[in-house]
Amino acid sequence: MELLNRFLRYIKVHTASDSESETVPTTARQLDLAKILCADLKEIGITDAHISETGYVYGSVPAAPGYEAAPALGLIAHMDTSPAFSGENVNPQIIPNYDGKNVKLGESGRELDTEMFPWLPSLAGRTLITTDGTTLLGADDKAGVTAIICAVEKVLKEGLPHGKICVAFTPDEEVGKGPDHFDVKAFGADFAYTADGGPENEVSFDNFNAAGAEVKVKGFSIHPGESKNKMINAALVLCEFNSMLPAGDTPRNTENYQGFFHMLSISGDVDSAVSRYIIREHDKYLFEGRKQTMLHAAELLNEKYGEGTVTVTIKDQYRNMREIIEQHPFLMDYADQAIRSVGLEPDHTPTRGGTDGATLSYMGLPCPNLGTGGYAFHGPFEHVTVEGMEKSRDILLGIIRLFAENK
Repeated sequence: MELLNRFLRYIKVHTASDSESETVPTTARQLDLAKILCADLKEIGITDAHISETGYVYGSVPAAPGYEAAPALGLIAHMDTSPAFSGENVNPQIIPNYDGKNVKLGESGRELDTEMFPWLPSLAGRTLITTDGTTLLGADDKAGVTAIICAVEKVLKEGLPHGKICVAFTPDEEVGKGPDHFDVKAFGADFAYTADGGPENEVSFDNFNAAGAEVKVKGFSIHPGESKNKMINAALVLCEFNSMLPAGDTPRNTENYQGFFHMLSISGDVDSAVSRYIIREHDKYLFEGRKQTMLHAAELLNEKYGEGTVTVTIKDQYRNMREIIEQHPFLMDYADQAIRSVGLEPDHTPTRGGTDGATLSYMGLPCPNLGTGGYAFHGPFEHVTVEGMEKSRDILLGIIRLFAENK
């Protein structure tokens, strides 16, 4: 019950980040949860819990006597929720002993449908937590936050064997800025795990390489009656640019290791137009190829309409952590052992996204990602089960035990 109460308390705090903001963190409201989490860490016995100047919550538990030689283990989750859908005034539905069938989401007209979400019947008998259809839930990643705090609380209450445990809760993960101000050295961990995945048996070390692209088109506006061989309609040129990308390489048409171009937004008129994309690919060579495809399309259009008509600006966001994690195979082995210890089989499905751990791995902190028991993140269909979060907590406890035993 303590786990459920914590989770419900955390999701009530509106913590959406903002990709357009230049402040650190990108929204002050994330600090509302940071203060709560800092107080909760102190309450369970983490005396050095504090909030950094950049809005990160840090704390640590010294190794138990006799376990000082164990590697320091980091546990990390993020506080913000996606700005893609409202996270304000979350009003969750709690369904004990869920029957595995369709669920109406309040009076919103939306419904969790077993055809759209085929795993729902497998959750029958659990306590299901959904939205009321008007907001996201916040399980991404407050389920991870909850699992970490509950795991560390159990370690301290029961005096379980453990090496040094380092805890961090980050802002701005959802807008790709989570690691930007993370102090790896001060954090003090040798290795870490993010709790920021989906089903509780998920463990990921293979994520997308990611970049963002902005495409700007400069048009030439003239009276349409006098525009023969003169007008350059920026909006149409932007459509032409998009048609030069592989039509099937969109999120809707891809899965597993297949990459994509995803148009996030488009706006403009005859005089000027702009579109924003994200580029995703697991293989680093294919990733570079996708970027070159966009640049080549711009080159061809500039040859057709004049130099400077189309400008493409590409910014790398994060890299696939696989090449780092493969240098430390015990991290995956420990996660697999811990997952099996709670009666589940590990799922190594590649992550079609990224986590703080992807960038942190390249900052010197190898950091695979673990599931939290949540599903359908970033929208009104988001849901989680109490039992899934409990399994996530217990998997973290198993990893803590393995770090201590293999000192």
